[in-house]
Amino acid sequence: MQNPVTVEVTRGNRVESVHRGLAAIVDGDGKVVFSLGDIEAEVFPRSACKAMQALPLIESGAADAFGLTNRELALACSSHSGEDGHIETAAGMLAKAGHDLSVLECGAHWSSDQQTLIHQARTLTAPTALHNNCSGKHSGFICTCVQMGVDPKGYVEYDHPLQAEIRGVMESLTGAALGHENCGTDGCSIPTYAAPLKGLAHGFAKMLTGNGLGAERARASKRLFDACMAEPFYVAGTNRACTKLMELAPGRIFAKTGAEGVFVAALPEKGVAIATKCEDGTTRAAEAMIYALIARCLDNDDALREQLVGMANRPMKNWNGIHVGDVRVTDALFA
Repeated sequence: MQNPVTVEVTRGNRVESVHRGLAAIVDGDGKVVFSLGDIEAEVFPRSACKAMQALPLIESGAADAFGLTNRELALACSSHSGEDGHIETAAGMLAKAGHDLSVLECGAHWSSDQQTLIHQARTLTAPTALHNNCSGKHSGFICTCVQMGVDPKGYVEYDHPLQAEIRGVMESLTGAALGHENCGTDGCSIPTYAAPLKGLAHGFAKMLTGNGLGAERARASKRLFDACMAEPFYVAGTNRACTKLMELAPGRIFAKTGAEGVFVAALPEKGVAIATKCEDGTTRAAEAMIYALIARCLDNDDALREQLVGMANRPMKNWNGIHVGDVRVTDALFA
Protein backbone atom coordinates (compact mmCIF):
# COMPACT_ATOMS: atom_id res chain seq x y z
CA MET A 1 0.00 0.00 0.00
CA GLN A 2 1.07 3.58 -0.56
CA ASN A 3 1.42 5.63 2.59
CA PRO A 4 -0.49 8.95 2.54
CA VAL A 5 0.99 12.41 2.29
CA THR A 6 1.25 13.66 5.88
CA VAL A 7 3.28 16.86 5.50
CA GLU A 8 3.43 19.50 2.77
CA VAL A 9 6.03 22.20 2.32
CA THR A 10 4.95 25.32 0.48
CA ARG A 11 6.78 28.15 -1.25
CA GLY A 12 4.71 31.14 -2.20
CA ASN A 13 1.23 29.83 -2.95
CA ARG A 14 2.37 26.44 -4.25
CA VAL A 15 3.24 23.09 -2.66
CA GLU A 16 6.94 22.58 -3.31
CA SER A 17 7.52 19.25 -1.53
CA VAL A 18 5.49 16.50 0.10
CA HIS A 19 6.34 13.84 2.67
CA ARG A 20 4.52 10.54 3.09
CA GLY A 21 4.31 8.76 6.41
CA LEU A 22 2.85 6.08 8.64
CA ALA A 23 1.72 6.28 12.24
CA ALA A 24 0.16 4.20 15.00
CA ILE A 25 -1.39 5.21 18.31
CA VAL A 26 -1.77 2.17 20.58
CA ASP A 27 -2.93 1.61 24.15
CA GLY A 28 -1.40 -0.70 26.75
CA ASP A 29 -3.65 -3.62 25.76
CA GLY A 30 -2.53 -3.38 22.14
CA LYS A 31 -5.69 -1.71 20.83
CA VAL A 32 -4.95 0.52 17.84
CA VAL A 33 -6.57 3.85 18.66
CA PHE A 34 -5.51 5.43 15.36
CA SER A 35 -3.53 4.25 12.38
CA LEU A 36 -2.26 5.81 9.20
CA GLY A 37 -0.52 3.99 6.38
CA ASP A 38 1.02 0.54 6.63
CA ILE A 39 1.59 0.15 10.37
CA GLU A 40 2.61 -3.50 9.92
CA ALA A 41 5.61 -2.35 7.89
CA GLU A 42 8.92 -3.10 9.57
CA VAL A 43 10.99 -0.03 10.38
CA PHE A 44 14.32 0.43 12.08
CA PRO A 45 13.43 2.45 15.21
CA ARG A 46 17.02 3.63 15.48
CA SER A 47 17.48 5.90 18.51
CA ALA A 48 13.75 6.13 19.19
CA CYS A 49 13.95 2.86 21.15
CA LYS A 50 16.72 3.89 23.57
CA ALA A 51 14.42 3.75 26.61
CA MET A 52 13.81 0.08 25.76
CA GLN A 53 17.56 -0.50 25.44
CA ALA A 54 18.11 1.13 28.84
CA LEU A 55 15.83 -1.28 30.74
CA PRO A 56 18.69 -3.68 31.61
CA LEU A 57 20.47 -0.74 33.26
CA ILE A 58 17.64 -0.71 35.82
CA GLU A 59 16.76 -4.40 35.89
CA SER A 60 20.35 -5.54 36.40
CA GLY A 61 20.60 -3.40 39.52
CA ALA A 62 23.30 -1.21 37.97
CA ALA A 63 21.35 2.05 38.35
CA ASP A 64 21.01 1.50 42.09
CA ALA A 65 24.48 0.03 42.57
CA PHE A 66 26.11 3.10 41.01
CA GLY A 67 23.65 5.62 42.40
CA LEU A 68 22.57 6.93 39.02
CA THR A 69 20.52 10.11 39.13
CA ASN A 70 17.51 11.06 36.99
CA ARG A 71 19.87 13.14 34.90
CA GLU A 72 22.10 10.14 34.24
CA LEU A 73 19.14 7.86 33.51
CA ALA A 74 17.77 10.42 31.06
CA LEU A 75 21.17 10.56 29.36
CA ALA A 76 21.14 6.76 29.07
CA CYS A 77 17.97 7.15 26.96
CA SER A 78 19.28 10.10 24.97
CA SER A 79 20.46 11.22 21.59
CA HIS A 80 22.13 14.27 23.05
CA SER A 81 23.65 17.24 21.26
CA GLY A 82 27.16 16.86 22.71
CA GLU A 83 26.86 19.95 24.88
CA ASP A 84 29.05 20.41 27.95
CA GLY A 85 26.47 19.09 30.40
CA HIS A 86 25.95 15.97 28.33
CA ILE A 87 29.67 15.23 28.09
CA GLU A 88 30.25 15.77 31.80
CA THR A 89 27.32 13.56 32.75
CA ALA A 90 28.43 10.68 30.51
CA ALA A 91 31.95 10.88 31.93
CA GLY A 92 30.49 10.81 35.44
CA MET A 93 28.51 7.66 34.68
CA LEU A 94 31.64 5.90 33.43
CA ALA A 95 33.60 6.99 36.50
CA LYS A 96 30.95 5.51 38.78
CA ALA A 97 31.47 2.18 37.02
CA GLY A 98 35.26 2.44 37.30
CA HIS A 99 35.92 3.29 33.65
CA ASP A 100 36.75 6.23 31.41
CA LEU A 101 36.05 7.13 27.79
CA SER A 102 38.61 4.61 26.50
CA VAL A 103 36.04 1.83 27.02
CA LEU A 104 33.46 3.43 24.71
CA GLU A 105 32.95 1.82 21.29
CA CYS A 106 30.50 4.33 19.78
CA GLY A 107 32.93 6.43 17.74
CA ALA A 108 33.42 10.20 17.93
CA HIS A 109 31.85 13.23 16.26
CA TRP A 110 31.41 16.95 16.88
CA SER A 111 28.40 18.47 18.63
CA SER A 112 25.20 18.89 16.61
CA ASP A 113 24.50 22.22 18.36
CA GLN A 114 26.01 25.01 16.25
CA GLN A 115 27.22 27.23 19.09
CA THR A 116 28.69 24.27 20.94
CA LEU A 117 30.36 23.06 17.74
CA ILE A 118 32.00 26.45 17.20
CA HIS A 119 33.27 26.41 20.80
CA GLN A 120 34.59 22.86 20.40
CA ALA A 121 36.32 23.65 17.12
CA ARG A 122 38.11 26.54 18.81
CA THR A 123 39.16 24.62 21.92
CA LEU A 124 39.56 20.96 20.92
CA THR A 125 41.91 19.23 18.52
CA ALA A 126 39.30 16.56 17.89
CA PRO A 127 36.09 15.29 19.51
CA THR A 128 36.11 12.15 21.65
CA ALA A 129 33.60 9.33 22.08
CA LEU A 130 32.04 11.33 24.92
CA HIS A 131 30.88 13.88 22.32
CA ASN A 132 29.01 11.18 20.40
CA ASN A 133 25.27 11.69 20.68
CA CYS A 134 24.95 8.11 21.94
CA SER A 135 27.63 8.33 24.65
CA GLY A 136 24.99 8.41 27.40
CA LYS A 137 23.43 5.19 26.16
CA HIS A 138 26.86 3.58 25.85
CA SER A 139 27.88 4.75 29.32
CA GLY A 140 24.73 3.06 30.58
CA PHE A 141 25.77 -0.07 28.71
CA ILE A 142 29.13 -0.05 30.48
CA CYS A 143 27.45 0.31 33.88
CA THR A 144 25.21 -2.65 33.01
CA CYS A 145 28.13 -4.82 31.89
CA VAL A 146 30.04 -4.12 35.11
CA GLN A 147 27.00 -4.95 37.22
CA MET A 148 26.37 -8.13 35.20
CA GLY A 149 29.99 -9.18 35.69
CA VAL A 150 30.72 -9.44 31.96
CA ASP A 151 33.68 -7.97 30.08
CA PRO A 152 32.57 -4.75 28.38
CA LYS A 153 34.96 -5.32 25.48
CA GLY A 154 32.98 -5.83 22.28
CA TYR A 155 29.74 -4.78 23.96
CA VAL A 156 28.45 -3.37 20.65
CA GLU A 157 28.61 -6.75 18.91
CA TYR A 158 25.55 -8.89 18.15
CA ASP A 159 26.76 -11.88 20.20
CA HIS A 160 27.83 -9.95 23.31
CA PRO A 161 25.77 -10.92 26.40
CA LEU A 162 24.57 -7.34 26.78
CA GLN A 163 23.19 -7.16 23.24
CA ALA A 164 21.56 -10.56 23.69
CA GLU A 165 19.83 -9.19 26.79
CA ILE A 166 18.67 -6.06 24.96
CA ARG A 167 17.42 -8.16 22.04
CA GLY A 168 15.29 -10.21 24.42
CA VAL A 169 13.87 -7.08 26.04
CA MET A 170 12.88 -5.62 22.68
CA GLU A 171 11.33 -8.88 21.49
CA SER A 172 9.22 -9.01 24.64
CA LEU A 173 8.04 -5.43 24.25
CA THR A 174 7.41 -5.28 20.49
CA GLY A 175 6.21 -8.85 19.99
CA ALA A 176 8.55 -9.19 17.01
CA ALA A 177 11.09 -11.96 16.46
CA LEU A 178 14.46 -10.23 16.23
CA GLY A 179 17.56 -11.83 14.76
CA HIS A 180 20.19 -11.63 12.04
CA GLU A 181 17.56 -11.51 9.28
CA ASN A 182 16.13 -8.17 10.43
CA CYS A 183 19.27 -6.73 12.01
CA GLY A 184 21.31 -3.77 10.82
CA THR A 185 24.11 -1.73 12.37
CA ASP A 186 23.21 1.59 13.96
CA GLY A 187 25.25 4.79 13.69
CA CYS A 188 26.85 4.10 17.08
CA SER A 189 27.75 0.52 16.02
CA ILE A 190 25.22 -1.48 18.07
CA PRO A 191 22.67 -3.79 16.41
CA THR A 192 19.38 -2.21 15.36
CA TYR A 193 16.36 -4.34 14.49
CA ALA A 194 13.50 -3.70 12.09
CA ALA A 195 10.13 -4.26 13.75
CA PRO A 196 6.53 -3.44 12.78
CA LEU A 197 5.64 0.17 13.59
CA LYS A 198 2.53 -1.06 15.42
CA GLY A 199 4.70 -3.27 17.65
CA LEU A 200 6.99 -0.36 18.44
CA ALA A 201 4.03 1.75 19.56
CA HIS A 202 2.59 -1.14 21.59
CA GLY A 203 5.95 -1.71 23.27
CA PHE A 204 6.07 1.88 24.48
CA ALA A 205 2.42 1.68 25.55
CA LYS A 206 3.26 -1.37 27.67
CA MET A 207 6.17 0.48 29.23
CA LEU A 208 3.89 3.43 29.94
CA THR A 209 0.98 1.50 31.46
CA GLY A 210 2.71 -1.63 32.77
CA ASN A 211 0.08 -3.75 31.00
CA GLY A 212 1.43 -7.20 30.20
CA LEU A 213 4.71 -6.55 32.04
CA GLY A 214 6.08 -8.08 35.19
CA ALA A 215 6.23 -5.84 38.23
CA GLU A 216 10.00 -5.32 37.94
CA ARG A 217 9.88 -4.25 34.29
CA ALA A 218 6.88 -2.03 34.90
CA ARG A 219 8.76 -0.24 37.70
CA ALA A 220 11.90 0.06 35.59
CA SER A 221 9.91 1.49 32.67
CA LYS A 222 8.22 4.08 34.84
CA ARG A 223 11.53 5.06 36.39
CA LEU A 224 13.07 5.71 32.96
CA PHE A 225 10.07 7.66 31.65
CA ASP A 226 9.93 9.73 34.84
CA ALA A 227 13.66 10.48 34.62
CA CYS A 228 13.40 11.61 31.00
CA MET A 229 10.41 13.84 31.71
CA ALA A 230 12.17 15.29 34.76
CA GLU A 231 15.41 16.04 32.87
CA PRO A 232 14.41 16.70 29.24
CA PHE A 233 17.59 18.63 28.38
CA TYR A 234 19.56 15.42 28.93
CA VAL A 235 17.38 13.48 26.49
CA ALA A 236 18.29 15.79 23.59
CA GLY A 237 19.50 19.37 24.14
CA THR A 238 19.14 23.03 23.23
CA ASN A 239 16.32 23.71 20.73
CA ARG A 240 15.76 19.99 20.15
CA ALA A 241 12.25 18.66 19.54
CA CYS A 242 12.29 15.98 22.27
CA THR A 243 13.42 18.49 24.87
CA LYS A 244 10.94 21.16 23.72
CA LEU A 245 8.02 18.74 23.90
CA MET A 246 8.80 17.55 27.41
CA GLU A 247 9.53 21.08 28.66
CA LEU A 248 6.28 22.31 27.11
CA ALA A 249 4.16 19.93 29.20
CA PRO A 250 6.14 18.60 32.20
CA GLY A 251 5.07 15.09 33.13
CA ARG A 252 2.50 14.90 30.33
CA ILE A 253 4.69 13.86 27.41
CA PHE A 254 7.58 11.46 26.92
CA ALA A 255 9.14 11.95 23.49
CA LYS A 256 12.12 10.45 21.67
CA THR A 257 13.34 10.88 18.13
CA GLY A 258 15.21 8.39 15.99
CA ALA A 259 17.20 8.75 12.80
CA GLU A 260 15.59 8.50 9.36
CA GLY A 261 12.31 10.11 10.28
CA VAL A 262 11.22 7.99 13.26
CA PHE A 263 9.60 9.50 16.34
CA VAL A 264 7.86 8.00 19.38
CA ALA A 265 5.90 9.54 22.23
CA ALA A 266 3.96 8.35 25.27
CA LEU A 267 1.19 10.23 27.06
CA PRO A 268 0.77 9.15 30.71
CA GLU A 269 -2.62 10.76 31.25
CA LYS A 270 -4.04 9.14 28.11
CA GLY A 271 -2.39 5.72 28.49
CA VAL A 272 -1.31 5.59 24.85
CA ALA A 273 1.93 5.60 22.91
CA ILE A 274 2.64 6.88 19.41
CA ALA A 275 5.10 5.68 16.81
CA THR A 276 5.53 7.40 13.47
CA LYS A 277 7.92 7.43 10.54
CA CYS A 278 8.36 9.86 7.70
CA GLU A 279 8.83 7.52 4.76
CA ASP A 280 11.68 9.51 3.19
CA GLY A 281 13.53 9.91 6.50
CA THR A 282 13.15 13.69 6.78
CA THR A 283 13.38 15.11 10.32
CA ARG A 284 11.29 18.23 9.65
CA ALA A 285 8.35 16.08 8.60
CA ALA A 286 8.73 13.57 11.45
CA GLU A 287 8.69 16.42 13.97
CA ALA A 288 5.58 17.97 12.42
CA MET A 289 3.89 14.57 12.46
CA ILE A 290 4.60 13.85 16.13
CA TYR A 291 3.40 17.31 17.17
CA ALA A 292 0.14 16.73 15.30
CA LEU A 293 -0.33 13.18 16.56
CA ILE A 294 0.13 14.22 20.19
CA ALA A 295 -2.33 17.07 19.61
CA ARG A 296 -4.80 14.56 18.15
CA CYS A 297 -4.79 12.63 21.45
CA LEU A 298 -5.66 15.67 23.56
CA ASP A 299 -9.07 17.16 24.34
CA ASN A 300 -10.25 19.93 22.06
CA ASP A 301 -10.30 22.44 24.91
CA ASP A 302 -6.78 21.61 26.08
CA ALA A 303 -4.55 24.66 25.53
CA LEU A 304 -1.62 22.31 24.85
CA ARG A 305 -3.42 20.97 21.79
CA GLU A 306 -3.50 24.41 20.18
CA GLN A 307 0.20 24.94 20.93
CA LEU A 308 1.13 21.63 19.33
CA VAL A 309 -0.95 22.29 16.23
CA GLY A 310 0.91 25.60 15.93
CA MET A 311 4.23 23.76 16.16
CA ALA A 312 3.13 21.24 13.51
CA ASN A 313 2.23 24.04 11.10
CA ARG A 314 5.11 26.46 11.11
CA PRO A 315 6.31 29.27 8.84
CA MET A 316 9.63 29.12 7.03
CA LYS A 317 11.75 32.24 6.77
CA ASN A 318 14.86 32.92 4.70
CA TRP A 319 18.10 34.45 5.99
CA ASN A 320 16.58 37.93 5.71
CA GLY A 321 13.64 36.93 7.90
CA ILE A 322 11.20 36.97 5.01
CA HIS A 323 8.30 34.50 5.19
CA VAL A 324 8.79 32.28 2.14
CA GLY A 325 6.57 29.29 2.84
CA ASP A 326 5.22 26.88 5.43
CA VAL A 327 5.63 23.37 6.77
CA ARG A 328 2.09 22.07 7.33
CA VAL A 329 0.52 18.75 8.22
CA THR A 330 -2.33 17.34 6.13
CA ASP A 331 -5.82 16.37 7.23
CA ALA A 332 -4.75 12.70 7.12
CA LEU A 333 -3.28 13.08 10.61
CA PHE A 334 -6.61 14.31 12.01
CA ALA A 335 -9.04 12.14 10.02
